Amino acid sequence: MGSQADTLGLNSSAVPLLRDLIHTRTGLSFEEGRVDLLAERLAPLVVERGFTSFLDYYYLLKYDESGADEWMRVMDALSVPETYFWREIDQVRAVVDVIVPALVCALRGSPLRIWSVPCASGEEPLTIAMMLDMAGWFGRAAIEIHASDASPAQVARARAGRYRDRSFRALPANLRERYFRADGDAWVPDAALVSRITSWSVVNLMDRDRVAPLARAPVIFCRNVFIYFSQDGVRDVVTRFADLMPSPAYLCVGASESLLRATSRFTLEEIGGAFVYVKR
Repeated sequence: MGSQADTLGLNSSAVPLLRDLIHTRTGLSFEEGRVDLLAERLAPLVVERGFTSFLDYYYLLKYDESGADEWMRVMDALSVPETYFWREIDQVRAVVDVIVPALVCALRGSPLRIWSVPCASGEEPLTIAMMLDMAGWFGRAAIEIHASDASPAQVARARAGRYRDRSFRALPANLRERYFRADGDAWVPDAALVSRITSWSVVNLMDRDRVAPLARAPVIFCRNVFIYFSQDGVRDVVTRFADLMPSPAYLCVGASESLLRATSRFTLEEIGGAFVYVKR
């Protein structure tokens, strides 16, 4: 099992049980080749609890009343916060240039909701806000941008809004100057840009009650998370989206992700030079 778990003297026999429980609760999949990674990520949490085995931690998460708070720490430990401004920007541009005008017209004054999940440390929803602002949409329509992530630590980082140079590796320099200001060793988004984000929230995609209010959005960016899910997990989330999203609705996933084996309720369409899954 994981080297860190071995170093700490933890009994690792129950890691497969933890893997299955985590898959059920979060959708995250740790196949045989990645079980060591799971043990390595969770070992510090097990030790902090004073446990000597992963089985004790399994019982805590599954049966203990305090397990709900511990699940938040698990999500922090397992999150993969690889993101940056202007990532896969062609898809965002297609939404802003083609999809938003059509939806604003159809909604006839009602707010247009866009949901970014997982939002990690906030670069994606802020990118969407920048693109909408440059297109002049905030002055012409009521647009809500909701941002969510399963990791409380990532949502806290997004709310804090302090970004290092790595987050700007794809953002044109003139846009960093326009929408951010230097503050010590970081860059901080302009208050007007931050105000475009309607809400930040902690949401596990497998939590039906937390997903339901937000998944009624006609535009969902759910990018680069399904690569960490099992096929069953992807199918569960996408089916929930299909049940809740209106018609038409637009689901944006990462360039390396495909839903063709997971659903027939969304069709893959080329819109404005980018590929988007559409519910008609």
